Amino acid sequence: MTGGAGEGGVIVVDDDGDAGIDAVLPFQIEASGLRGRLVRLADVADAVIAAHDYPEPVARLMCETLVLANILASTLKYDGIFTLQTKGDAAVPTLVVDVTSTGHVRGFAKVVADRLAPDTPATVPGLLGQGYIAFTVDQGPQTQRYQGLVPLEGETMADCVNAYFRQSEQIDTGIKLAVDRTSAGWRGAGIMVQRLPAEDGARPAPASDAEDDWRRAMVLLESATEAEMLSEHLPANRLLYRLFHEDGVRVYRPRPLKMVCRCSRRRLIEVLASFSAEELAEYVEPDGMFQVVCEFCATEYRLSEQDLAPVRDAALQSEFPPP
Repeated sequence: MTGGAGEGGVIVVDDDGDAGIDAVLPFQIEASGLRGRLVRLADVADAVIAAHDYPEPVARLMCETLVLANILASTLKYDGIFTLQTKGDAAVPTLVVDVTSTGHVRGFAKVVADRLAPDTPATVPGLLGQGYIAFTVDQGPQTQRYQGLVPLEGETMADCVNAYFRQSEQIDTGIKLAVDRTSAGWRGAGIMVQRLPAEDGARPAPASDAEDDWRRAMVLLESATEAEMLSEHLPANRLLYRLFHEDGVRVYRPRPLKMVCRCSRRRLIEVLASFSAEELAEYVEPDGMFQVVCEFCATEYRLSEQDLAPVRDAALQSEFPPP
């Protein structure tokens, strides 16, 4: 990363042409100490959406949710899976995006076609209706699971996330999103700026200065155009420089993102082997094979009773070992 000193603090600008696509870029506004995240998705968003035949409004909502989930996941220290999930009573009763601590992303939306009118807007009330949004961090069976819930309130997913930070975390948060379907596929971008509580021993700024800094940051954030945020030719660092250079902006190491589904033939066999005969009947085809399609990546698996037998035998041996 190349960089140089500038007015108001350290300004770091990439000059190597890296646009920061499919990555999370943490940053800090030097003069005020405000923290932020910039996310840009191209291949990740397009791969998730292309796996399904979503109507345009649903695809747009999914793209926004993918951006938000990656922004939120990048603010946490965890070793496992961060999940953003919505439950509603409208055309999209379920929407899920999860992000692993290694930057692997996947997502899906359940669509009830007869609830989706041709003029349904790509908004939270239009597509999700009434319900809630849940944020979950799962770090495995040995660690307590964390979950936060907030009602679906507002026109956009960003409104819902802002409500969560305001009500549950009491952290001032500003979020701006941009999504579009280009000739190359779906693209999404988002910038989040937060005013975090002062660290222990830190000297807080006078209230008037802090409020001025916050208002200024929000005005600058809103000045970002959709074209700038989604441009594959404008490096991420240079975009942040355009927005916040007068106060200085420091960027940190970017975190790459990739669409990776965790489904596998072996995992599916283990799950089906634990089902009862009645439960398995739901997946049986006329030829006697079990057919299952992954909700996330739409990969189709066909299995037989013979595929399940070794796993069942191993489980039986474990439960009732020979004398």
